[in-house]
Amino acid sequence: MEKQTAVFGGGCFWCTEAVYQELKGVTSVMPGYSGGVRPNPTYEDICSGRTGHAEVAKIEYDPASISYRDLLTIFFAVHDPTTLNRQGNDVGTQYRSVIFYTSEDQRREAEAFIKEIDAPDSKVVTEVKPLEKFYEAEDYHRNYYQNNSDQPYCQIVISPKLEKLKEKFYELLNF
Repeated sequence: MEKQTAVFGGGCFWCTEAVYQELKGVTSVMPGYSGGVRPNPTYEDICSGRTGHAEVAKIEYDPASISYRDLLTIFFAVHDPTTLNRQGNDVGTQYRSVIFYTSEDQRREAEAFIKEIDAPDSKVVTEVKPLEKFYEAEDYHRNYYQNNSDQPYCQIVISPKLEKLKEKFYELLNF
C-alpha cells in the first residue's frame, strides 16, 4: 500500500480529526500545527494567535481506497471555507481554512476544486500553501472526540459534523 499525506486546517483540529477518522482508506489522522514561524509550538502558543500556525490534521491515506478529491470534498463540506479566520465560535488565525499540499498534484487539484465551488456571493478564503513543517499536537488532543464524546463542545460542534458526514458521504465511511 502506497500511503499519501494530506494536511487540512478547517477550524478546531478535534473536528477535522474526528471526521477523517471515519473514512475508509484513511490509515491515520494526527492533530497538529502548521503554517507558522514558531518552532515546536504548544497549544497555549497557538491559542495566542501570534505564532502564525493553524490547527491542522495530518491525514495518511491509501489513494487506492480514497482519492484526494474525496478528501477535498469532505473538507469543504464539513467546514465553512468562506469565513476568514473563524469557524463558529472558534476565532483567530489558528482556525483559518487552509490546505497544506505535499505535492504539485495536490496543489493543482486543490486550486481547481476551489475554482469549482467559488462564487461571487460566497467567496472561498481557503489558503493553499506548501507543507513546510508539521508539529504534532500534545497527546491529550489525539483521538479527542473518541475519548471525550460526552463533553459539551463535542456534542454541540463535532457530533453534528459527524452526522452530516454520515448523511452525505455514507459510501466513504469505514465500517
